Amino acid sequence: MTFAHHALAGFADRRTASALSAPVRGIDKINLFGLDVVSADAQSVIDELLVPGRRSRVAFLNAHCANVARRDAAYYDALATADMVLPDGIGVELAGKMQGRRFVANLNGTDFTPALLRQAATRGLTVFLLGGQPGVADAAADTLCLKIPGLRVVGTRDGFGGMANDRAAIAAINAAQPDILLVAMGVPKQDLWLARNAHRLDARITLGVGALFDFLAGRVARAPLAVRKAKCEWIWRLAMEPRRMAGRYVVGNATFLAHAAKAAAGKADRDMILRRMLDLGFAGSALVMLAPLLLLLVLAIKLDSRGPVLFRQTRVGKDGTPFTMFKFRSMQIDAEARRAALLAQSDREGVCFKSRNDPRVTRVGRLLRRFSIDELPQILNVLRGEMSIVGPRPALPEEVAAYPARALGRLAVRPGLTGVWQVSGRAEIGFDKMIDMDLAYARSRTVLLDLLLITMTFRAVLGGRGAY
Repeated sequence: MTFAHHALAGFADRRTASALSAPVRGIDKINLFGLDVVSADAQSVIDELLVPGRRSRVAFLNAHCANVARRDAAYYDALATADMVLPDGIGVELAGKMQGRRFVANLNGTDFTPALLRQAATRGLTVFLLGGQPGVADAAADTLCLKIPGLRVVGTRDGFGGMANDRAAIAAINAAQPDILLVAMGVPKQDLWLARNAHRLDARITLGVGALFDFLAGRVARAPLAVRKAKCEWIWRLAMEPRRMAGRYVVGNATFLAHAAKAAAGKADRDMILRRMLDLGFAGSALVMLAPLLLLLVLAIKLDSRGPVLFRQTRVGKDGTPFTMFKFRSMQIDAEARRAALLAQSDREGVCFKSRNDPRVTRVGRLLRRFSIDELPQILNVLRGEMSIVGPRPALPEEVAAYPARALGRLAVRPGLTGVWQVSGRAEIGFDKMIDMDLAYARSRTVLLDLLLITMTFRAVLGGRGAY
């Protein structure tokens, strides 16, 4: 049975479940395998969950969960009917990228749940721990209370004898009157249990948290922080338990990525695939051919002024997703701190700042900007899928915050190295006119138009019009 068939099979149950809880507003989602997976930072999700009066059943989706859901219709439906499905792990992140989407954060249960409990404790909310071998929930509760001052654990119950009778377990949980219920019984059992008993549980927030209790109780060692930051925790788990985890991580991850690629290909239209191939072809070739020039530029920037060679800045990409954009540094290292003082000197109307005689620009920087050479490191952004060769210029977050409603339409496509604005005069084009150009491009873009704009870019760069 396919993911879509699972979703249809559980449609009636989802309508019932949605009537029991308030809709989640203001949280972006990315659809993977028919499941709406949250794309937001941890704080935004926690704020939504802690809205007074809201009831929420939370599930997590990682590669293993998706593989199990493909085989188990009931588990798929438990995920589909959850009020929030949170992304867990690099596999889900890669599946999103295959669709041209980028998850804001990895919200795995082992890190997210303690963060939720820390803020719950400040509001006087209570928690109940259900699951694990005898004694594990108690040890996990002790760890949580030590790490989170003020947290009130109102009960624990193991996942063996304590779960032998659902009616007794639910009665004990409701008698303790917890605000939050954590259930650690593994996938798919924990989410099936929560979905089946959602209407009988009084807790406001319920989460299936997998191995969290084992981590907190010290039964399973977590990967070092550096390994977790590198998104390689699954390799650590495999090394710690090779026999038990080989099927899940070696075979399972490959299976998951194959199905994710198939799902992404099914969603992608012909132009989208061709455009991505165009991006990768141009960006990869440019990186190889321009390597000697890039090395010379690195040396020139280092000799001209102190500071890093690359300038990193947060920009807003497709669908409002922030990303780190790369440029060759063309300004003094204190340029950002001096920007506010120069806003009144902008030579351009609208919310986007541009100054023809910007005093922050270095000697080498003026040459880089004259021929748009400072933009070359954005080839890396194109290869990473954050930008395209052709598209609107990537805007600053503060610029997007000041956008009129119509201007948000330019965020419907990936920002680009070049585009209509860039070949039409760049900084000499006013803000309103730039928006008109970008909206027109977003509505009518084709691969042929992209090729035409790439060709026109060479003339625009050599002419230097509007480049400063």
